[in-house]
Amino acid sequence: MFRAIPKVAAVLLLVSAIAGRTYADAGDNDADTTRNQIAELSALVHQLEARVSNLENELKAARQPAPETAGTTPTVQATAEEAKSGSDPQPAIVQGSAPQPQPESAILRGTTVNFLMDGYYGFNFNNPIGRVNLLRAYDVGSNAFSLNQADVVLENAPDLEHGKRFGLRLDLQFGQATETLQGNPSNEPRPDVYRNIFQVYGTYIAPIGTGLNIDFGKWASSIGIEGNYTKDQMNYSRSLWFDFLPFYHMGVRASYKVNDKLTLNYWIVNGTQQTEPTNGFKDELGGLKLQPRKNVAWTINYYLGQEHPDFEYVPGSTEPGLPTQQGTPFVPIPNPPHGKLHIFDSYVTWGVTSNLSLAAEADYVIQRLETTSAPLHTDGGALYARYQFAPRFAIAARSEYLSDRGGLYTGVTQAIKETTLTLEQKMAPGFLVREEWRRDSSNHAYFLTDALGILKKEQNTATIGIVWWFGAKTGAW
Repeated sequence: MFRAIPKVAAVLLLVSAIAGRTYADAGDNDADTTRNQIAELSALVHQLEARVSNLENELKAARQPAPETAGTTPTVQATAEEAKSGSDPQPAIVQGSAPQPQPESAILRGTTVNFLMDGYYGFNFNNPIGRVNLLRAYDVGSNAFSLNQADVVLENAPDLEHGKRFGLRLDLQFGQATETLQGNPSNEPRPDVYRNIFQVYGTYIAPIGTGLNIDFGKWASSIGIEGNYTKDQMNYSRSLWFDFLPFYHMGVRASYKVNDKLTLNYWIVNGTQQTEPTNGFKDELGGLKLQPRKNVAWTINYYLGQEHPDFEYVPGSTEPGLPTQQGTPFVPIPNPPHGKLHIFDSYVTWGVTSNLSLAAEADYVIQRLETTSAPLHTDGGALYARYQFAPRFAIAARSEYLSDRGGLYTGVTQAIKETTLTLEQKMAPGFLVREEWRRDSSNHAYFLTDALGILKKEQNTATIGIVWWFGAKTGAW
């Protein structure tokens, strides 16, 4: 459009020249007619001059930045932190303006894609048959290069700062850890259906008080201090209590932060390690999270469950008339037991200094077959310490005790002790190596040896664990 301005000027000059010549050559009789033509041409020239002036003003305005004024359309501004994190810039809403609808691409804003690989080489000095470490959650193999787990974690968390109250998380897991988590048909009726879905839950923060956090789906249990991802633990191997207490639950949970020192938790779930329930009873948990000081956190949980199944699958059965679930027949269990499970769980962490961390856990578990049956007891606890003596080097220790009266955990009545010492090197961001010595011992001969039927009261293991991870998710996974 602006290229036409020189042409307009040339036309003006030509019109002016023609008008002057016409006026000079005109006779007396034609003087009035000529004056009228000149007046019309002059009016046309003035219109063209005004148009040129408007075009020039528009050109100047286009070259200048538009001033910001209150009440205008929101502008997009990228903050320094967003630039560092690689996330999309967030729209800055100008005060006094109406909120603008976000484009569909904004739904994925804040989504992180994260990957983790955890492998190890371990050696059991008992040389057990089958190279099996007993009472281990994940490092179950001896004298072998083993894949503990490979994980993909997708998360889009709620963002109240930008008015987003919902979120979603999905953890996919592969490797030996999946067999530990969902390999037991007595807990999970159909483990293969959900084997690789370690977690998946949607979140909504209801506008109640300070915000009521509600999750629906399957999530890792927070009963017990230890968790699934090795990079977030003090030691490489998991404790006896991690192996015994529930790994995950399926249901609804709510969390409400009363103030900076107190958070309340409530769950209603299908059961312990049950994506699909084995009976119609719904387990419940009530808990507190206390933070009396910034460097001290204390969690208290009480869990009530009923874990006895009221039906069982009979794959391959040809008995006519049996009900089926997705093609698999099952039968009811007559007069199933209704004894309850009680878990009292408490743990505390204390950041003594920037380099020294301490932690402790105490647990008491009771389960009955029938409501009037004698209870099976499992009780004890664990102590933890970790010292960061250099930016890339740390040392950690764990000591625990578990009394299994009635064999609720191990199948036999015994008292087990465990001591672990772990050295840690952070080779690079997202690359961790740990060397670990561990000793498990019992007051009865229980651990495997290289001879069938010959058991020992202890097993000693040495392990090198290597963990790689990367992604935009920060903090503990």
